[in-house]
Formats: sequence, structure tokens, C-alpha cells
Amino acid sequence: MQIKLAGEKHTIILKICGELDHHIASDIAARCDEALIKSNAINIIFDFSELSFMDSSGIGTIMGRYKKINGFGGNVVIAAPTSQVMRLITISGLKRIIKVTTSVENALKLI
Repeated sequence: MQIKLAGEKHTIILKICGELDHHIASDIAARCDEALIKSNAINIIFDFSELSFMDSSGIGTIMGRYKKINGFGGNVVIAAPTSQVMRLITISGLKRIIKVTTSVENALKLI
């Protein structure tokens, strides 16, 4: 997992590669929360361009961060999900709550 800070937008860009499942979901959540505190960011972009698999634990991780960010008046955006991950985002209803776009650049424009 890579964590980048887009300072001008008060945004953390979280690039998750490989799989987001119950084995690593809690670690990702903890590292994301730590980065939010250290950076004073109020927005998160999940870069899923290299995410090959996600299960319900991943949905829980995203929703947990959404609840925190929403409390600060910030935004959460999912960028560049693969087709398999996009299917889960759509079926789970996550797409009705969180913005989804085709790239990190587009996500920064939505913030």
C-alpha cells in the first residue's frame, strides 16, 4: 500500500495493490487513520487501479473511513477500480454513497 498526500487539496491518496480482504483490511484502516491524523487531511482518494480483488472487509474499510471523513465535512472518492472491483462496488450499493471515477486526476477534481 502506498500513501501519498496531495497537500493543496488536504487529501490522502491511498493506492492499494493486489487484494483487499480480511487479512489486511484492519492494517489498511489503521494506517489510513494514522495518515489522516498526521496530515490533517479531510479527504481520501482510494486508488484501486492495481487492486485485483476486494471482499466485504474492503467495503467495511472504505465505509469506516467514509464515516470519519464525512464527520469532518470531507470527501471520499474511489479512483480507477478494475472491472471486478467495480462490480462489487455496484452490487454492494457503495457507488450510491461514494463517488467513483476513472482516475486519480479526476478524483482530485471532484474533491
